[in-house]
Amino acid sequence: MSQINDEQIDHGAYDYIVVGAGSAGCVLANRLTQNPKNNVLLIDAGAKDDYLWIHIPVGYLYCINNPKTDWMFKTAAQSSLNGKSLIYPRGKVLGGSSSINGMIYMRGQAQDYDAWANATGDYSWKWDSVLPYFKKMEDHHLGANEFHGSGGEWRVDKQRLSWKVLDIFKQAAAETGIPATEDFNRGNNFGVSYFEVTQKNGWRLNTARAFIKPAARRENLTLITGATVDKLLFEGSRCTGIQFVGGDKAHIARVNKEVLLSAGAIGSVQILERSGVGQEDRLKALDIPVIKNLPGVGENLQDHLQIRMVYKVSGLLTLNKLASHIWGKLFIGLQYLFARKGPMSMAPSQLGAFAYSSEKVDRPDLEYHVQPLSLEKFGDPLHTFNAFTASVCNLRPSSRGSVHIVSKDLSAPPVIDPNYLSTEEDKRVAIESVEVTRKIMRAAAFKSFTPEEYKPGSEVTGDAELLQKIGDIGTTIFHPVGTCKMGKPEDPTAVVDSDLKVIGLQGLRVADASVMPTIVSGNTAAPTMMIAEKLAAQLLAEAK
Repeated sequence: MSQINDEQIDHGAYDYIVVGAGSAGCVLANRLTQNPKNNVLLIDAGAKDDYLWIHIPVGYLYCINNPKTDWMFKTAAQSSLNGKSLIYPRGKVLGGSSSINGMIYMRGQAQDYDAWANATGDYSWKWDSVLPYFKKMEDHHLGANEFHGSGGEWRVDKQRLSWKVLDIFKQAAAETGIPATEDFNRGNNFGVSYFEVTQKNGWRLNTARAFIKPAARRENLTLITGATVDKLLFEGSRCTGIQFVGGDKAHIARVNKEVLLSAGAIGSVQILERSGVGQEDRLKALDIPVIKNLPGVGENLQDHLQIRMVYKVSGLLTLNKLASHIWGKLFIGLQYLFARKGPMSMAPSQLGAFAYSSEKVDRPDLEYHVQPLSLEKFGDPLHTFNAFTASVCNLRPSSRGSVHIVSKDLSAPPVIDPNYLSTEEDKRVAIESVEVTRKIMRAAAFKSFTPEEYKPGSEVTGDAELLQKIGDIGTTIFHPVGTCKMGKPEDPTAVVDSDLKVIGLQGLRVADASVMPTIVSGNTAAPTMMIAEKLAAQLLAEAK
């Protein structure tokens, strides 16, 4: 891997420039440089991933809301959340959000991808067509089979822990009709099980370690970190390179083939708008010359809102109690040090369940992230009483928000407005999800442990009162997508076509979570990587 002198202003020309070394960008850079004829520049605003807490699974506690690893975004005040503004973590480090996320391996449901195919008119996005791209990157603990791959860079492993309180929740869910499952990733994720995680030997596996580390020895990959892309460069409607800032100096790099924008659902919008691609009136108001009027840039923001329900229990050990005294903490540390097991190997959520909010839906529309701990909000200390959290989210919200810059200034944060619970449908599903959780907690499996609903509280029953309390305990689960949505060229709200080319421009594609027309019915990291895998295969095939 060649090195860059930060004093150099003009970095010359590359066949491909990948902007953003996150979940998608690292996959793209790895795959494109497998062809020695491709000269690739990968650039990221974050530093190298050498912060220890990135690699210890429980280290997400120290990476989220930490300027060393997080962009430190916040949402606009959300009226549906009683005026709260939420932290909105996005990875600002090599590996992007894969360096700070929940490590859960989840593809969603087959119908999600079939819907993308219908929205774009391109059947290469159907489930059966994208499944090989998921399998290609995988090194699955079950080995190769109809649904999983072996020998890929992306290790998918079992969790190295279990908790009785989670096992009881699993049993209770089964008693209410949610069946036990061994695999959430076969196209229908209905069921309850421990999540599979992207870890290797008890360490977090981020995309930098999985895809860039093995590619670093290739002479045709150039990596620049600590450099923020200011804007894309254009000659007419063709993208010809990028302008970026690093070491307090302005730099440019030119491209022979294409710029691949992989800065995420927030970052890709910022770069496009600063470059003059977006809503014409908005750009003119910021004195940005308009390259292409694309009204969909920054719109269609979708996210999963989790309702964090907390239950006190008796006779079941939770992390609240285990970590409350010095001997418990010592045990936790030694367990990880010598066996890479236990709470320090924990993903933020350990047990998952996919359920139906009502008989009216034709496939699971709720996802549970169940944790053997409880706290008031992220960053707060654990509660002093024994309790666990059953967090539930609406998988396919109808609410739509937006992301937009408010200034050409690189340091100015964008306005992020998820617009949660802005539709009657989403409010109904939120209320129903509370009732589904209460049904699980009334199951016989929990009876001897005398569960007590701490949040929102069993006394809260009316719809209006429930929505008020949901506003108190609702928060993002960090799955922003859709802000550069993929669609048919005649769709006035589409930003990219089904080949991920920015509509009306040449030499520019977007490949990250922003291109999803609709959010997947599950966690978003693996689908984002699949998007990059699919595009890389297409680019390599086109070159042949």
